[in-house]
Amino acid sequence: MDLIQKSKRGKFKIYIGMSAGVGKTYRMLQEAAALISNGIDVKIGYIETHNRVETHALLGNLPQIPRRKIFYKGKELEEMDVQAILNIHPEVVIVDELAHTNMEGSKNEKRWQDVVDLLDSGINVISALNIQHIESLNEEAERISGIKINERVPDSVLQMADEVVNIDLTADELIQRLKAGKIYDKSKVELALGNFFKEDKILQLRELALKEVAHQLERKIDLQVPKDIKLRAEKFLACISSNDAAAKVVIRKTARLASYYRSKWIVVYVQTSKENSDNIKLNKQRFLMNNFKLVTKLGGELVKIKEEDVGTAIYNLAVEREVSTICMGKPRYNIWKFIFRTSVFGKLLKLTTNTDIDLVILS
Repeated sequence: MDLIQKSKRGKFKIYIGMSAGVGKTYRMLQEAAALISNGIDVKIGYIETHNRVETHALLGNLPQIPRRKIFYKGKELEEMDVQAILNIHPEVVIVDELAHTNMEGSKNEKRWQDVVDLLDSGINVISALNIQHIESLNEEAERISGIKINERVPDSVLQMADEVVNIDLTADELIQRLKAGKIYDKSKVELALGNFFKEDKILQLRELALKEVAHQLERKIDLQVPKDIKLRAEKFLACISSNDAAAKVVIRKTARLASYYRSKWIVVYVQTSKENSDNIKLNKQRFLMNNFKLVTKLGGELVKIKEEDVGTAIYNLAVEREVSTICMGKPRYNIWKFIFRTSVFGKLLKLTTNTDIDLVILS
């Protein structure tokens, strides 16, 4: 039943921007026009042009579903007519302002809930929102912008999306658009430049938007791209022993490698019966604890395993965690003799021969 329902569900595309004025609505209208020219039944469910000349011109003769009129506190207001969209049932509907809060008396409190209803009915939806309206980023966005943001969209809504696309501009381009009166009325430009539209704020919000879209893309790749053809993500596994000096070098060099590749890294310590708390010397225990703290300090993840077969334990962890590179300390004597006669290296070489896992020996 779940598979059947999923197959009937509409596709969902979300445009994300770092702020107002980057061109989300404009891009949705461009896409609507392109789809219509290719014979797709597209309707405008709700669009907000904010009286921007370029955006309003693009709306042109695109087919719109009339909005539902509501009288609220003596004023006539308009909301998206969800029932009318369901009745007409276009192939694709454009729904702007995903984070919008509906007026009292509406079926749903939030517009994103209206969108879920449309998707469940089999209608494909293209929508948009600003990065500061995502629930998990709300506090960070408020700290950056200095503006209280009450309208929020749960992260689960983004996870429902089949496509998440970032509409990106540089800070300079966005500020130039503002000064040219393409975002707000020219009477509001100076106020906006002195508050929200400052370069440092724009850059930080831009970073949030880029990271969020990258995160959604990684999630999609994990779910949809087969492992045998997926580009390998770098992940490092550092192997340490109770040798204090060697362990410090391996930890620090692996941390640098991971930093260079902007990747995750793990440190594993395999404790054999020879190094249990009853047998290991107190000074070695102290060195180990200090090195464990160093791992945490440098941002790595520490894994401790009790196992007699050290090589197999390391290999199994590397496979389980999808590690790309295993890093080990360089021995003090002839390297080739060590590789072929030492069980840990010999075992790892044998186990990793037919895999994509790299084995790196650090000096």
